[in-house]
Amino acid sequence: MITLSQRLKRKADNNEATTSRASIRDRLLVKEAQEMAQLLPSCCSIHYTNEHDLSRFMLVVKPAEGFWEGGTFRFDICVTDEYNMVPPVVKCLTKLWHPNITESGEVCLSLLRRHSMDGMGWSPIRRLNDVVWGLNALFTDLLNFEDPLNVEAAEMYRHSKEEFKMKVMEYVASYAKD
Repeated sequence: MITLSQRLKRKADNNEATTSRASIRDRLLVKEAQEMAQLLPSCCSIHYTNEHDLSRFMLVVKPAEGFWEGGTFRFDICVTDEYNMVPPVVKCLTKLWHPNITESGEVCLSLLRRHSMDGMGWSPIRRLNDVVWGLNALFTDLLNFEDPLNVEAAEMYRHSKEEFKMKVMEYVASYAKD
């Protein structure tokens, strides 16, 4: 794995103006990557596409209960240079039927919003571990059928929980298997 000093030197050689901001982000990423490894939910795993770049990784969630039990759901997480002042960019790579995740991968999670009406949006005190736990909770207790991103899924749940469950199972069988 690349060391922080190597990464900072490379950044300095490439662009002196952004070194200060990038170095803060890089220092946070080193610390937070270690924290995530220690506090990861048992049904989640983290995979770095490039072990020398802690700013981009894949979160894999395998829910052990609930509607999506038995599925494998992948999220691409990209930490921008503005981190921790802005949240990471998250996209679900697995097609699924969910009220808070669109079929194209957009994710509705309060803590990923820069500004949130409920006061639960992103703030500099949030950490990547909060994002991981939040995404994991979307498969259990953070389901929001009242303010959905996928309105059709929420409506289906309201009108027929059994039809909703069948559609979720169909998506899991078709798109969310290893």
